[in-house]
Amino acid sequence: MKRFAVPIAAFAVACVLPFMLGNYTTFQLTMAMTYAIALFGLNMLTGYNGQISLGHGAFFAIGAYTAAILMDKANWPYWTTIPVAGLVCLVAGFLFGLPALRLEGLYLAVATLALGTAMPQILKYKGFEHWTGGSQGVVILKPDAPEGIPLNQDQWLYFFTLFWVVVLFVIGWNLLRGRVGRALIAIRDHPIAAQAMGIDTAMYKSLTFGVSALYTGIAGALASIAVQFASPDSFSVFLSLTLLIGMVVGGLASISGAFYGALFIQFIPNVADQISKAAPWAIYGVFLIGFMYLMPSGVAGLVAMVRRRFFRKEAS
Repeated sequence: MKRFAVPIAAFAVACVLPFMLGNYTTFQLTMAMTYAIALFGLNMLTGYNGQISLGHGAFFAIGAYTAAILMDKANWPYWTTIPVAGLVCLVAGFLFGLPALRLEGLYLAVATLALGTAMPQILKYKGFEHWTGGSQGVVILKPDAPEGIPLNQDQWLYFFTLFWVVVLFVIGWNLLRGRVGRALIAIRDHPIAAQAMGIDTAMYKSLTFGVSALYTGIAGALASIAVQFASPDSFSVFLSLTLLIGMVVGGLASISGAFYGALFIQFIPNVADQISKAAPWAIYGVFLIGFMYLMPSGVAGLVAMVRRRFFRKEAS
């Protein structure tokens, strides 16, 4: 039961925060939770399975546009668009993962980088303009809380996103802590030995790519609903690099690291901007170098080390 004490306490705090903070800060925390979902998906692929992706912003964009188009063009209720966005990205990720099986390491990173770079131009293509809105993007309405629930729009979207965070992280935790997780780590660390043990490495790699894209697509759909907008320029290759940075800062092959990384990529740029309006990205770079120098295994690695030392002292 002790292992669940921290997640339960964190969930309790998360349920209280929207009533203690302003609407804008609540919105920022909602966006941080969407990034946490995307980082968890990327960590499945890179941290646990060893496949490097520099183009996950593309799946974030696919999920965001799927939700936005269904709400804008087909008048679907916002909550029904989330699983559809995940399913679309699952298929897209699986199909992209099949040819990517022939690529390893930096070659796979370059291929995914190409996907992330091309996605904004694809979304601006005139043939898709009726659906994507071209360079103008798609504007959607922020949903109200269901009748009878005394929450404003920002608070309701916060709890709606929190629900998906809990569902997806519980599912992901069960996957990674069981047979599937052990197979992914075996493929990452000893691919030849994993094949010799009868693990279907090709199928596991493709499915991992698909599930990772599913998580990222759901994150994109939730983000577009929170922002009320989906635009090609919002999903540049910089988003893919930002997700990679968040994953590394949070901690590779760490479930809790997704939250630490999400808080970093959501709030540190704002802190850097407050410190220096003239050179915010220089300050951001200093923060990033500091995190990497002081916490080479990520924030989750530092937290785990402190926890081990604390319990060791307690035991003695």
